[in-house]
Amino acid sequence: MSRVGKNQITIPNGVKSIVEGNLLNFEKNGVKESYNVPSCIEVEKTEVGILLKPINQDKRTRSLWGTSQRNVANIVFGLDKGFKIELEMVGVGYKAAVAGRKLTMQLGYSHDINYEIPEGIKIDCPKPTTMSITGHNKKQVGDVAAYLRSFRKPEPYKGKGIIKSGEFVYRKEGKKK
Repeated sequence: MSRVGKNQITIPNGVKSIVEGNLLNFEKNGVKESYNVPSCIEVEKTEVGILLKPINQDKRTRSLWGTSQRNVANIVFGLDKGFKIELEMVGVGYKAAVAGRKLTMQLGYSHDINYEIPEGIKIDCPKPTTMSITGHNKKQVGDVAAYLRSFRKPEPYKGKGIIKSGEFVYRKEGKKK
């Protein structure tokens, strides 16, 4: 039995939820998100929130039960508070700046890297060496952070690259004579 799936998803004030069969629609401040729950899971709306229940006890149904619960909970949390990832650039001359809907990064290449910021994502650069990525969709925020990080992954010898704040970069010992 899923320990995650049996938890009820509480809907906070300000987030509007509509249940139409297995289609869940959420809205807050003009931002709309929807999730199609698999047909093997029953959706029940309570006075506090939403409860998902499996129809049968198949292995596939039980695995989708917890996944669906977390996906719906992430949508609700994202609309209510939002998701945020902080990136730090470590290296001489590494810096970033935002102008309108375009992010420009200087990462030691012969050219600047220009990135068009997608809809639903907001990128701030409080310092030239830090970036803050925020949005209401957890997957989209993580995908943007991973894509920006792919331009300069952290390397283990000097620790240079784009790292998440608080991330530990494993350092290797250099060549010995």
